[in-house]
Amino acid sequence: MKNKYKSNFVPLKKGISVIMERKRGFEIAKGFENKGINLPVRKTKNSAGYDIEAAEDTVIPAFKPGQKPTLVKTGLKAYCEPDEFYMLCNRSSNPGKRGLVLANSVGIIDSDYYENEDNDGHFMFAFYNFFDHDVEIKKGEAIGQAIFMKYLIVDNDNAEGIRKGGFGSTNK
Repeated sequence: MKNKYKSNFVPLKKGISVIMERKRGFEIAKGFENKGINLPVRKTKNSAGYDIEAAEDTVIPAFKPGQKPTLVKTGLKAYCEPDEFYMLCNRSSNPGKRGLVLANSVGIIDSDYYENEDNDGHFMFAFYNFFDHDVEIKKGEAIGQAIFMKYLIVDNDNAEGIRKGGFGSTNK
């Protein structure tokens, strides 16, 4: 696994560069390098979330009891500091306009999910469609947002486990 905290050379002006430490950001996940994936951006200077797009066309079927959520691929992975995580949040318009809700309400992705051995840290959105008809998401459509956050731990915290896998692997 490569060091996610490596430094990058950032040009200040012609012939002058400065070394900056990487703290958090997005990258294209393995297998999606040549698929036209756009890195997320914030649309306004006060936006908390980075808009995430679908990596491929996906049909989300109308909900039936017992059905599993549909995973919508993003083609992305994200890195952040050890005391940070990022949340995957639904677009505010998805429930009313498209009938789409996140199966887990909010996705929490820990810093050690990045470049895991199962799926390289590729994160996806898990949707249910509560409309009475299938909903199609097209490649490049905005499907949700990612928001980076810090977290706190209690005084007597002694967690020492190491992530061994990808999606849903925290307790494995």
